[in-house]
Amino acid sequence: MINKSKLKYISFVLVILAFSACKTPDIVEREPQTNFPETYNETTDTVNSANIKWSDYFTDPHLNALIDTALQNNQELKITLQEIEMARNEVSAKKGEYLPFVGARAGADVDKPGRYTSKGSSEATTDIKPGTATPDPLQNYVIDIYATWELDIWHKLRNSKKAALKRYLGSVEGKNFMVTNLVAEIANSYYELLALDNQLEIVNKNIEIQSNALEIVRLQKQATKVNELAVRKFEAEVFSTRSLKYDILQKIMETENRINFLVGRYPQHIERDQQAFSNLVPSTVTAGIPSQLLQNRPDIRQAELELVAAKLDVKAARANFYPSFSLSADVGFQAFNPAYIITTPQSLIYSLGGELTAPLLNRRAIKATYYNANAKQIQAVYNYERSVLNAYVEVVNQLSNIDNLESSYDLKSKEVNALTEAINISINLFKSARADYMEVLLTQRDALESKFELVETKKRQMNAMVNMYKALGGGWN
Repeated sequence: MINKSKLKYISFVLVILAFSACKTPDIVEREPQTNFPETYNETTDTVNSANIKWSDYFTDPHLNALIDTALQNNQELKITLQEIEMARNEVSAKKGEYLPFVGARAGADVDKPGRYTSKGSSEATTDIKPGTATPDPLQNYVIDIYATWELDIWHKLRNSKKAALKRYLGSVEGKNFMVTNLVAEIANSYYELLALDNQLEIVNKNIEIQSNALEIVRLQKQATKVNELAVRKFEAEVFSTRSLKYDILQKIMETENRINFLVGRYPQHIERDQQAFSNLVPSTVTAGIPSQLLQNRPDIRQAELELVAAKLDVKAARANFYPSFSLSADVGFQAFNPAYIITTPQSLIYSLGGELTAPLLNRRAIKATYYNANAKQIQAVYNYERSVLNAYVEVVNQLSNIDNLESSYDLKSKEVNALTEAINISINLFKSARADYMEVLLTQRDALESKFELVETKKRQMNAMVNMYKALGGGWN
């Protein structure tokens, strides 16, 4: 009868636990929407420039040397590598949580209960051996091995480990995305540096042209063909252009130091071919098809892995509503005297137990954790969708940018050629008194601005080539 009563109580408890576990709160789930357009501008060619290694995509040896050094020395990249190491250690920690934990311990203590306590009176009348009284005070020595193990029936611990693994893989993709951005930033800064070199050369030539024009005006003044106002105007223009030279020199210094910082070294001269800019021609970039972004873009893959991890977190959080089972075991030796510590079976101790626990009342903390995990999962869905949309928009923008800059550069080139010829024409007309000095000044000023704009347009063309490569997901492989 006693066994049947116990069985009834155990069954009653199990029913309550099962009932409590089944009542998990309802949540709103959402799957990502990735309805990609099938093509860019109705082009179905699958050849994709993202598959080209950066060392082959960029042909300037000085630029490639800078990128290679940055991939070894950049401090931010090194910080990210340590974050990856921490994520890897987190995976090991989560894996260890669902494996049995085994430990060993040794201890000693002294216990002196009062004589007129229940424990003291009991020990006073107890003999270890016939004719031998219990030691007073009573010493205790123990050596044992113990083990605990939570049975992962609902896969709570395994799902936590899998989530940590996905986040580790996501951190690797985050590092790849940083490499892509680092390669693009160095390349853009390098082309900016070449453009500044070219602008400096233009300014030096323009200073020479303006200085020659100033001498002509001075001669014209001596011949009483112009007045002092014309001389002062030309002098002011020369001073203005010389001032512009120092502004460009400062920008060159700052751009060099920006590259040095990315490369991970103190300020120094950046090796480059300063005459190469005028001969630069943007590489032809092939975008492939939009679906390739899912594979080539590290930020999209990172967002996808974060989404998978968030879904696993929801499963792990749901398991907190279910009963948990754990086992514990202990075996060793215990005695009041070290001489008896390994005496068997008198000093042998052991225990084996199991525990079943489940939340019944006041489960607010568990519900809050569950709702937070689901909110993060929905957040991860939106983040994934945003990453996909952003990647597509970036590619479309750069495709349009490349086409428009090509047309703009052709027109700017014609403008520069026309204004360069206009400088000589204006000076000749001024010498023959068929044009005034303001026409000469304005022509020179327009020519300088147009040459600067031409250099700026070419720099933007090179930047568009780099940014297109980054948008497609190139540079990390």
